[in-house]
Amino acid sequence: MIVEQNASLQPHNTFGIVARARTLVRVHGEADVQALLAHPELGPAPKFILGGGSNIVLTGDVKATVLKVEVAGRRVVEERPNAIVVEAGAGENWHDFVAWTMDQGLPGLENLALIPGTVGASPVQNIGAYGIELQDRFESLDAIDLVTGRLFTLDAAQCAFGYRDSVFKHSPARDSDLGLAGRALILRVRMLLPKPWRPVLGYLDLQRKMAETGVAEPTARQIFDWVCAIRGAKLPDPRVIGNAGSFFKNPTVTPEQCQDIIGREPGIVHYPMPDGSVKLAAGWLIDACGWKGKSVGKAGVYEKQALVLVNRGGATGGEVVTLARAIQTSVYERFGIRLEPEPVVV
Repeated sequence: MIVEQNASLQPHNTFGIVARARTLVRVHGEADVQALLAHPELGPAPKFILGGGSNIVLTGDVKATVLKVEVAGRRVVEERPNAIVVEAGAGENWHDFVAWTMDQGLPGLENLALIPGTVGASPVQNIGAYGIELQDRFESLDAIDLVTGRLFTLDAAQCAFGYRDSVFKHSPARDSDLGLAGRALILRVRMLLPKPWRPVLGYLDLQRKMAETGVAEPTARQIFDWVCAIRGAKLPDPRVIGNAGSFFKNPTVTPEQCQDIIGREPGIVHYPMPDGSVKLAAGWLIDACGWKGKSVGKAGVYEKQALVLVNRGGATGGEVVTLARAIQTSVYERFGIRLEPEPVVV
């Protein structure tokens, strides 16, 4: 167990916000967690789990003990008649894991390429892009209870996946409730890659790529490359411009609400959902309110994609939160829709 005092968190959050952790513990496996829980001071102390820092906004120094998850490893677990199961340590970079599956000739995750963050954070957020969510490819995960030290495994149903949601984002209202926010540290995640592979090409951006290239039946590698190119053109590299990717969830409305908005805003980008609801493009709503390129202090809205808030250099978490709230107010006043942030404010 490696313990650091007064550790800088600036390298560990993709917004690049300056903050420090009073105590930071690097977790490379179950043994580190057990040693932490047995420690007379660190064991009982409040804890904050940190993966790649791609989905947080730090508004100050973190007093809780920060558990920096760095569990490594990638492997093929088993081959079944209808799928291949692959596993990765929670500390692995998500995009690198997706690229590894491509290199192994194991398609199925290509639509989820270039999403920032770690493998361990992927089920917490139920990440998704270009027609696929993590839950569509999820098999199971191993985690450890930070109260009891017990190792346990969850399948998809037990993770209670929703749109950018899971059991790991909810605290139990009662002791009997299955809420694991802040209590479970994910160690390993297993993905189910279906056989035979079928491409998922429903999103407009991918259809445009098919038209541009003249490729009617793309391979998984081609889809992977297309998704990387599309995301790279829209989203800033956190190593160059601090950001947390898409800052707001795409809201869903009833068909009647959507028709009402279309009556006032015919150009609104919207997608019918299988359950009958309609998903609206949050970036379009923000852009329509005139926020693209605008700033509050050193925090701004990315010029190429209004859904992304960026650190223009030296932004504080407070400035990011102030900007986000101003955008929420504008969208609600114009469209009557409340945007919900994706990142966790700490």
